[in-house]
Amino acid sequence: MATSTTKALTGDAPRGPAPDDRTARRRGALLHRLDIKGAPYVFVAPFFVVFAAFSFYPLVYTSWISLHDVELATLDVMEWVAFDNYVELWGDSRFWNALQNTITIGVISTVPQLLMALGLAHLLNYRMRASLFFRVASLVPYATSVAAAALVFTMIFERDFGMINWALGAVGIDPVDWEADKWPAQVAISTIVIWRWTGYNALLYLAAMQAIPAERYEAASLDGASRWQQFTHVTVPGIRSTIVFTIVLSTIGATQLFGEPLIFGQGPNGVSGGADNQYQTLGLLLYEEGWKNYQMGRSATVAWAMFLLLVLVFLVQRLVKRARSRTS
Repeated sequence: MATSTTKALTGDAPRGPAPDDRTARRRGALLHRLDIKGAPYVFVAPFFVVFAAFSFYPLVYTSWISLHDVELATLDVMEWVAFDNYVELWGDSRFWNALQNTITIGVISTVPQLLMALGLAHLLNYRMRASLFFRVASLVPYATSVAAAALVFTMIFERDFGMINWALGAVGIDPVDWEADKWPAQVAISTIVIWRWTGYNALLYLAAMQAIPAERYEAASLDGASRWQQFTHVTVPGIRSTIVFTIVLSTIGATQLFGEPLIFGQGPNGVSGGADNQYQTLGLLLYEEGWKNYQMGRSATVAWAMFLLLVLVFLVQRLVKRARSRTS
């Protein structure tokens, strides 16, 4: 007892952690909590920074410009016109013509493209020799630049010396003026889109097909299902989500179609969309308003009309999906 009392009086009794140690421990615990809770935000922050700089800000700024009368040469001089640009666009026959052309070219290019991609993916899904080669070859059109593909197809569809008209003449069919006529021009442009994107969509379908369990095909085969029945009742339902994704992706691409029709119809006077606007898309109308007519306010209005059109398509798709889920 005396010894412990003596130690306590002389300062030899056990002491707690020093103040510096407690501060270091608190700091370490704080850094640990920040590391656990804050690290995910740090990892995803670059995406949001890039999105805010190159997507969100241009979207907001474009909406602001669409409410003004702005010329390309004087972007710092804006005249507030509210929704006058939208009212004028609603009554502009060029807008409705471009919208109609965008829809028709989109349908002509998307439907055959996805059907061909589905069939190609079905063939690539089977074991075959040099399957890797064919899978890589299907991506070559997608890797080709839009300019190169459009220039090559422009020469192929040329009226006087094109390969297509040469083949038609060989079987006794008169040559077609692919650029001057509306429907031939839209078919030619759709051919470029189909050639570029079929392989890409085929690989998406192939990846989804390979994720389908083999037991489903075995069960269908035991039930006596043919190859076609297995395809329609096992493969297609198994990749339904991927098909919906490619439809949405193709719709977005068709709405923003620009490079193919621009290069296909680039005449000596720089006519975009044809002499009679027979294949002018919304993307070409945006380009004409902004960089040929120097009316950036109207060009921004067209851009927002395209954005609202995509939103409308997305809402319709969601409503159709919800209605199907209720009925099933």
